[in-house]
Amino acid sequence: MANVTLPVRSIRMNAADLQEVQKQSWGNEFKPAELELEEQTYKAEFGLRGGHTRNYVKKSYEVKIEGGRTLHWNAEYDDPSMMRNALSFYFFNKIGVPSPKTNHFWLILNGVPQGVYLEIEAVDPLFFKKRGIGCRSLIYAVNDSADFSLTDPISKDKKPSLFDGYEMKLGKTGTKSKLVSFVRNLNRMSGRELSLYTARRLDISQYLLWLSGAVLTGNYDGFDQNYAIYEHSTTGKYRIIPWDYEGTWGRNCYGKPCGSDLVRLQGYNKLTDKLFSVSAYRRKYRNLIHKLLQSSFTRDELEPVIQRLHEQLAPAIRNDFSRKASYDVFLSEPDFIYDYIEERRDILQKSLREWI
Repeated sequence: MANVTLPVRSIRMNAADLQEVQKQSWGNEFKPAELELEEQTYKAEFGLRGGHTRNYVKKSYEVKIEGGRTLHWNAEYDDPSMMRNALSFYFFNKIGVPSPKTNHFWLILNGVPQGVYLEIEAVDPLFFKKRGIGCRSLIYAVNDSADFSLTDPISKDKKPSLFDGYEMKLGKTGTKSKLVSFVRNLNRMSGRELSLYTARRLDISQYLLWLSGAVLTGNYDGFDQNYAIYEHSTTGKYRIIPWDYEGTWGRNCYGKPCGSDLVRLQGYNKLTDKLFSVSAYRRKYRNLIHKLLQSSFTRDELEPVIQRLHEQLAPAIRNDFSRKASYDVFLSEPDFIYDYIEERRDILQKSLREWI
C-alpha cells in the first residue's frame, strides 16, 4: 500500500448514507457506520465537521464511536505541510499547556482510498480523565464573538448576550451565567480590583502560557475563537486549551503565506488587554516569552520534530492525489517553517525590547 508509513482507518457504511453526508456541506447529520481501527471494529456515527472547509472537495469528518469516544479527522486541505496542527499541539504540550494528541493516518471509505488525514483528539470529558485533570465545566469558543468584550466584533454594537460566540459542552445550570459574569466584571473593573478578581477567577500562569503559544506559533484566529475554556475542579479557575492551529507557522488558515509578523507580541482579545493593564502580569508575560525564546521556540529544539513528521508523511503524501498543494511544495515546507521560526524569534525579541 502507498501509505506504508501510516496507520489505516477504514469506514464502512451504506453508500447512500455516505453520499448524503458528503453532499450536505452544512448539514450536521450523522449516519451509522463501522470503523476499523487498530485491528478492532467499532460501531460509530459518521458525519462532516469544519467551517469553511466543508465546501472543499476533500472533506473533514467526525466519528462518534459507540461508548463515548469522538475522533476528529481533518483533511488539512489548506496546509501544504499537513503538519501545522500536529506541530502546534506538540509545542503546546511541550511548554505545559494540555492539548489534543494527533496522529496522521490513511483513510479508506467503503473500500476507496481517500488519502492522508490528521486525527485530532477531542476536547471532551475523556480528554480530562486521561490526564487526571478535574473539569467542572467546558465551553467551546466557536466564533470571533468569544473575545471577552461587550461589543460585537463586526457591528461594534452591544452584544445581545455575553455568551455570544460560545457553546457549552459540559456544565450545570449556572455555567453560562458564570462565564457571562466573568466577562462583565472583567470589562467594568480596573486597577487593584481587576488584579484581585482575575487572580481569583483565572489561572493567570496557565493563561499567559496559552497566550505565549498562540503568539509564538502565529495563530491570528486563536485569540477570540478556536479555543476551549474550562473550570478547573480544584481551584474553580478558568483555563484555556488551544484548538484549530492549521493557520500557523507562517501560513494563514487558507494556506497562504502571511509573513512572520502577522501576530503582535501581546496577542488580541479583551481579556489580554485587561490583564496587561496590570504591571505584574505584563512582567510575568515578558519573562515567559523571553524564556521560551531561549528554550522551546528555537530551530534546534523544533527541527527534529519537524523532520520526523515530514519524513513520516512523505511517502504517503507523494501518493495522495487528493491534496491541493503539489508534492514539491510539501518538500519545501520544512525550510519554510524554519524560516518562520528564525524570523519570528527576531521579531518578538525586538518587540520585547520596545514594549514598555
